[in-house]
Amino acid sequence: MRVNPGGEAAFLRIEGVSKRFGSVTAVDDVSLDVARGEFFALLGPSGCGKTTLLRMLAGFETPSAGALLLDGVDLAALPPYRRPVNMMFQSYALFPHMSVAGNVAFGLRQDRMPRAEIAARVEEALALVELSPLARRRPHQLSGGQRQRVALARSLVKRPKLLLLDEPLAALDKKLREQTQFELMAIQQRVGITFVIVTHDQDEAMTVADRIAVMEEGRIAQVDTPSAIYEAPRSRYVAEFIGDVNIFEGRAKAVNGNDLAVELADAPDDLAAPARADGPAAGDPVLLAVRPEKIEIAPEPLPPGTANAMAGEVTEIAYLGSVSTYRVRLDSGKTVVSTHTNRLRDGGAAIDRGTRVHLSWPVEASILLRS
Repeated sequence: MRVNPGGEAAFLRIEGVSKRFGSVTAVDDVSLDVARGEFFALLGPSGCGKTTLLRMLAGFETPSAGALLLDGVDLAALPPYRRPVNMMFQSYALFPHMSVAGNVAFGLRQDRMPRAEIAARVEEALALVELSPLARRRPHQLSGGQRQRVALARSLVKRPKLLLLDEPLAALDKKLREQTQFELMAIQQRVGITFVIVTHDQDEAMTVADRIAVMEEGRIAQVDTPSAIYEAPRSRYVAEFIGDVNIFEGRAKAVNGNDLAVELADAPDDLAAPARADGPAAGDPVLLAVRPEKIEIAPEPLPPGTANAMAGEVTEIAYLGSVSTYRVRLDSGKTVVSTHTNRLRDGGAAIDRGTRVHLSWPVEASILLRS
């Protein structure tokens, strides 16, 4: 699968790249384009090949097949230290005996850059990550978020064309990680460098990235914007990996106007999804997916003719502050999850465990997947 981010030539082009370790294929025929200045995410579970792909871009691994082109230049011809690429590691890898400024300056000194230029670049990089007052401190005198920003400054100070980030926020606690995500986005926009981030955190990828490549067992399952990945997944794997989802197994029936009727065992009435020109034929097995926040829940019976209506009993309620999650066991025995925003201080707890409830969602909220 190749995805071209726009009409212009791709800045980073990955062409049919594979990587094998003996009998194990870690990356399997991956092709994609990344635009200049894009914040791109490689997202997937452990072992899906995302870090191996990142390491090939950095030059720490050699592709078994395929080509890696950066701004029209074949990276395979360049050793890691000659590539206009820098990598920020998950561990940060800061030198404990060096000051903040010394850590940031290390790569420039290795390149034997003039002292005056090193000083100017270090000052600029520290100002960018708002660490100028801490230039003389050692890493052990910094918080986790500050160490993360030192590592970022060190990665940016050499002004690479491409910055690779390997799970850069994994060591931070949840609140600091969320704050740092926005800081990372702001810095990327200011410097204009192309960022490629590897993460297994769906929320992180959805927050920082312009586009996301979801990886599965060494291959790309889907490449798209965060909203398209969430609202229009192309497979069960992507739908289940990104956020929470309810999936119903059924069979396609006739198209009625703009809607496709889906027959399934978990509901007495047919469900409805938007019909597509390339959709399944009548009788084909299909999957119908719907996100929990799209499902309305009410203790009162629904008006006749309500789309995608079903009923069941509330078995569990999780109050999460901003939202409440309801698990509803349908009459068929299948469990459906519905999530609602808590607009009232008491969470609007009009529905308790054991309550008989009625569920529904609009036709356009149904996502039709091939079985």
